[in-house]
Amino acid sequence: MIQEHPFVDDWGSEEYKELVRCLRNTVSTGGLVYGAFIHNQLKGFVSVEGSPIGSSSQYLDLTSIHVSQDMRRQGIGKELFSIAKRFARERKAKKLYISAHSAVESQAFYRAMGCTEAKEYQREHVEKEPYDCQLECEV
Repeated sequence: MIQEHPFVDDWGSEEYKELVRCLRNTVSTGGLVYGAFIHNQLKGFVSVEGSPIGSSSQYLDLTSIHVSQDMRRQGIGKELFSIAKRFARERKAKKLYISAHSAVESQAFYRAMGCTEAKEYQREHVEKEPYDCQLECEV
């Protein structure tokens, strides 16, 4: 169901600093951070945590994926998502877990990547972002 919600997608310097801190933590704890650069400019990135989650450690957590507005619909997101799946597969995870932004465009992307509603919700994600859709994708 499509409905309005109070989310505002307007990041300031503090939000970007927090993102960088989180990405550095992902790398330092064995996760993946991968960037897509065009002409030495970052145009997209993906991050996957290195520690398994879920009742049987079946998931790796895809914590972020983003492609710059000017580069969308050119296959960058699909490639970044494939890299995330490969990283999870190499670490013997069965699925990626995604707490996905509820925007229509985001949901269309994840559905196109083969994501479905998560069979097992991760409480921390639901509590932190109650408007997110909890998804999973087999790797």
